Amino acid sequence: MRRVSRITIAGVATAALAVTVSACGSSSSSSSSTEGKSKGIGLAYDVGGKGDQSFNDAAYAGLQKAEKDFGVGARDVEPQDNETDADKTQRLETLAKAGYNPVIGVGFAYAGAVKEAAVKFPKVTFGIIDDNQTQAKNVADMVFHEEQSSYLAGVAAAKATKKNHIGFIGGVDVPLIHKFEAGYVQGAKSVNPKIKVESQYLTQTAQEGGFSSPDKGENAANGQIDAGADVLYAAAGLSGQGVIKSAAEHKVWAIGVDSDQYNQQALGKYKDYILTSALKNVEGAVYDLSKSVIKDKKPLSGDIRGSLANGGVGLADSNPTFKGNAAMQAAIKKAEAGIKDGSIKVKTS
Repeated sequence: MRRVSRITIAGVATAALAVTVSACGSSSSSSSSTEGKSKGIGLAYDVGGKGDQSFNDAAYAGLQKAEKDFGVGARDVEPQDNETDADKTQRLETLAKAGYNPVIGVGFAYAGAVKEAAVKFPKVTFGIIDDNQTQAKNVADMVFHEEQSSYLAGVAAAKATKKNHIGFIGGVDVPLIHKFEAGYVQGAKSVNPKIKVESQYLTQTAQEGGFSSPDKGENAANGQIDAGADVLYAAAGLSGQGVIKSAAEHKVWAIGVDSDQYNQQALGKYKDYILTSALKNVEGAVYDLSKSVIKDKKPLSGDIRGSLANGGVGLADSNPTFKGNAAMQAAIKKAEAGIKDGSIKVKTS
């Protein structure tokens, strides 16, 4: 995977076949394997599910690539509305019982479920994205320096704005999303200390729909644009689609998140207003864990963190306007170098 301003994320295709996993929501399954052997990779989605063109779809892209490259089966399972931690635990345990290995929970909401399931299935490797609370021999904690890519997004926003007024929209008011905001604001103010930044969180909890409500994202974006912001960065999962829609309708810039949203087919009609996307290589995390279990037979475990230094986070450069802006690219390159050599310390809150 290439680094900042040169990172590409694989596109997302649709699942071939829909089936049902009892008490665990809908899923897709493409193949099976001989009884007694691993059936392949199990993936449980976060709030918003597959089709968010962002976080969950990045995980699905990694699943697809691993399935193809390693010749194994896979099952991906959707979340349910108003589900409990017990529902999440049962979902992971159902995948493990069915013979899938590794089993991956997409999102910090699976923290408790992974901890519980890993104890019950010590021979199965569990992965969790965006959480590292569980330290166990059979758990891979796949986390990222989101604040670093967000800092670069802030630099880009400060260079793109014509009003010295930008916005941040977080899906849910939690520490993980605070990292996105902190890096973005710091990066923008490194370019212009007097820049005005609108900041807003859609909900206090994920259960209220902060990561899964495009209408909430659109309403928040409309308000920030009315207030004068002309570049909006959303770290809000599926809700971010509403932010991008609003930005395009008002002919201002949006900055995507997690996946390269300029290249997401479902957002194609808005792509000319998607300046860049702050990426984290969720696709690579899913793929690498799958490879360690299935091909290498040496399962990854412990804290596995993506950063600018190792290519785990960065900015997409698919939009020619972004890529061709020499002043913006120079500022981003300078910021990236500073983060990598430690002369720039990026805040996380």
